[in-house]
Amino acid sequence: MSIMQYNGSGIVAMVGKDCVAIASDMRYGIQQQTIATNMHKVFKMGDKLFVGLSGLITDMQTLKQKFDFRLKMYALRENRPMRPKVFSNLVSTILYEKRFGPFFCEPVICGLDEKEGPFISAMDLIGAPVLAKDFVVSGTAGEELYGTCEAFWKPNMEPDELFETISQALLAAVDRDCLAGWGAIVHVITKKGVITKKLKSRQD
Repeated sequence: MSIMQYNGSGIVAMVGKDCVAIASDMRYGIQQQTIATNMHKVFKMGDKLFVGLSGLITDMQTLKQKFDFRLKMYALRENRPMRPKVFSNLVSTILYEKRFGPFFCEPVICGLDEKEGPFISAMDLIGAPVLAKDFVVSGTAGEELYGTCEAFWKPNMEPDELFETISQALLAAVDRDCLAGWGAIVHVITKKGVITKKLKSRQD
């Protein structure tokens, strides 16, 4: 088993019309053993900026602390919040710095830029980014998520429809992956603010 499959996860970010959503499962497990069902894998980095981290949970916690530190230093120096695209480049740089002994995490970045609108990106464990206009996925349920997202996603969805689509895509995908699931959490970012909802799912 790869170290990337040690804890298991499923994370997806999706673009709508002037809105964007990110969702993850809630399972914390060690290989096939489930330890807890309230593990947050998506973290708020700004008012309209989130990052989801899949992979090894110890590295996830380390990276979260590094991101917090760099964001606070940026805010002090620049006197403004970091834009999603800039944050994506920062994350990519932090990962690439350690490319010879990498963090075993694959981040998904999701934000709503005031000037450029919805932004999503994902990257591998050495920070090679992929920017998309529809959706990005990460985690052990990644292949299943690609299938469900390809089937359900369509352009220009309103926030309510985007929530329904990302929820159904995630729940259908994690049901087909034994290392992910046990509940889910969805954040929908709109111009008015962030809507967060928790989903119940199969507990087996």
